Amino acid sequence: MTQDPTGTGAGAAPGDAQPAGAQGADEAAARIAALEAQLAEAEAERAKLRDQALRAVAEAENTRRRVQREAEEREKFALSSFARELTSVVDNLRRALETLTPAARGADAGLDQFAQGVELTEREFMAILDRNGIKRVTPAGEAFDHNLHQAIAQAESPDHAPGTVVQVVQAGYTLHGRILRPALVVVAKPPAQGGAGGSTVDTTA
Repeated sequence: MTQDPTGTGAGAAPGDAQPAGAQGADEAAARIAALEAQLAEAEAERAKLRDQALRAVAEAENTRRRVQREAEEREKFALSSFARELTSVVDNLRRALETLTPAARGADAGLDQFAQGVELTEREFMAILDRNGIKRVTPAGEAFDHNLHQAIAQAESPDHAPGTVVQVVQAGYTLHGRILRPALVVVAKPPAQGGAGGSTVDTTA
C-alpha cells in the first residue's frame, strides 16, 4: 500500500484550515474599521460641540449689543420730559418777539434793545437744544407728515398742493430723531368745486 508522501492524510480537503497570516489580517481590518467608526463618531461630536459653542458666542454677542443699545437709548431719552419743558420756554421767547413789531421797535430804542436781548437769549437756548440733539420742526410749505405733524385744521389754498402745510401754529421738536412734540399745523385741501365741499386730505396716522 502506497503512503502519502506529504503526511497530511488522504482525507484532508483544501481550505479546511485558515492560515495564521490571513486570520491576523482579518483581525487587523476589524480593529481598523472599529477605530474608523470611533473616529467618525468623535468628529461628529466635535462638530456638534463646535456648533453649540459658536451659537453660544453669537447669542452672547447679540445680548451684549442689545444691552448696550438699550443703555444708549435710555441715556439719550432720559431727559425727554425736561427737554419738552425747555422747548416751551423757547416757544414763549418766540411769542414775545412776535408781539414786538418792527414799527414798535423802531419807535422805541429801549424796546428794540429789549427785543435784541430776547433774540440773543433765544439763540442761546436753541444752541443748547441743538447740542443736546433737540431740533425744531417748522414744516411750512412741506408735505404733511403724520410722524412729525399734527393737523388741527384744513384750509383751501389755490397756491398749495393738497396735503401741504400752509401754516405752523406751533413748532414741533425732535430729540435725537424721535418725536418730542409734534408741530401743530394747518394743511391745504383741494378747493371746493361747483359750490360743493371739497375733498379732504387724510391727516391721520
